[in-house]
Amino acid sequence: MPVVNNVTRMLDARKVPYQAFELPPEKLGAEETAHLLGVSPAIVFKTIVVRRLTPGAKPILAVIPGDSELDEKKLAALVGEKKVQVPTQREAEEMTGLQAGGISPLALINRGFQIWVDERATKLDFIHVSGGQRGLNIRLKPQDLIRLTQARIGDLSSAKASHTGED
Repeated sequence: MPVVNNVTRMLDARKVPYQAFELPPEKLGAEETAHLLGVSPAIVFKTIVVRRLTPGAKPILAVIPGDSELDEKKLAALVGEKKVQVPTQREAEEMTGLQAGGISPLALINRGFQIWVDERATKLDFIHVSGGQRGLNIRLKPQDLIRLTQARIGDLSSAKASHTGED
């Protein structure tokens, strides 16, 4: 029985084609997820919560390829800020109401976030994103993700530095 949650119900209701994949329920990084799914980390997109420093400004969900890292300077320039800040995992969970590893732009539509998708997504036939809970991954066309979330497109990421253990 496939996992059903608010994200899959919304996709079904809007007749958006997608494929759901069940994964282990622990927090997995994009590279671990890609390995389990047998796909390239370049098509498994991770969602990073970003705080703007301007008081009252909407927080951001940056959706970037799993083989890269968020470039905070590029994102700050795109949103007209001097700086943006990635909160701690606990703060991100408090801001979204979702567990890290399950934070998804599809689960946070109309929840006060500005959503940005890395431009690399637009060159792909499909991408994988979190399904709004740990253990659920959704494969869909990037155009559908962008349309549903009213995302903006930009150059948000850079090649991952090889010295970090982060994924």
